Amino acid sequence: MRIKFLTEPALLLEPDKILVIADLHLGIEYEIFRAGVKIPSQTQKIQDKIDSLIKQTKAKQLIILGDIKHNIPITSWQETQEIPKFLEHLSKKIKVTIVKGNHDGDIDTLLGKAKVKIVEPSGFRIKNIGFVHGQAWFDKDLLECEHLIVAHIHPVVEFFSHGSRITEHCWLHCDVDNEVIEKKFKKKSKIKNAIVMPVFNHLIGGCAVNSKDFEPIGPLLQNNAINWKEAGIYLLDGTYLGKLDKIKK
Repeated sequence: MRIKFLTEPALLLEPDKILVIADLHLGIEYEIFRAGVKIPSQTQKIQDKIDSLIKQTKAKQLIILGDIKHNIPITSWQETQEIPKFLEHLSKKIKVTIVKGNHDGDIDTLLGKAKVKIVEPSGFRIKNIGFVHGQAWFDKDLLECEHLIVAHIHPVVEFFSHGSRITEHCWLHCDVDNEVIEKKFKKKSKIKNAIVMPVFNHLIGGCAVNSKDFEPIGPLLQNNAINWKEAGIYLLDGTYLGKLDKIKK
């Protein structure tokens, strides 16, 4: 399969027409409300955005790489009300597979009437591509893949100008260290590279990967199985900023 980057935080896998998104964090409004700021639910807008991408790409399958919901360890009233309807809506339009993220421990209880496939955090593969959220090591079956698609990191790149700071969501295109991977699994790895996805819900913010204060999360980055320090950095519009080690402050 070929990996096509869209000008949205989404990938399209050709020719199978598989749409991939990650880190929806539905229900984050509740956390923001508890911090003293009231904003309306964004679930409908996110649903409309996904509908538009499905129509635009003519996708036949949707893979959500974890963190459908936001609040842990509790589940908010908003999530209880909105997520079952959200998933039921999508499952009527397209085949849906969810890889559990670290916020999705009870996602099975929020399916309602939705017919979706739930995959454990260790992920799964389709042909030469492996899918994993990133808070845990992947299943050894993914060693047969050429490419890994990973979420969890929420990558952004930060810019400074005249005392002002802005951030832009970005993709990381990384080599992998198969010595680290093979030491972990005691088995030969065919993995060539990994793509770290940006968040789909921009309310969640992100981690500035070019900041001197950035600390990798998840075992794949923390153990340098994914070589994030020399990742290629791409903005959502396709702009290539260069290798992270060359632009890191």
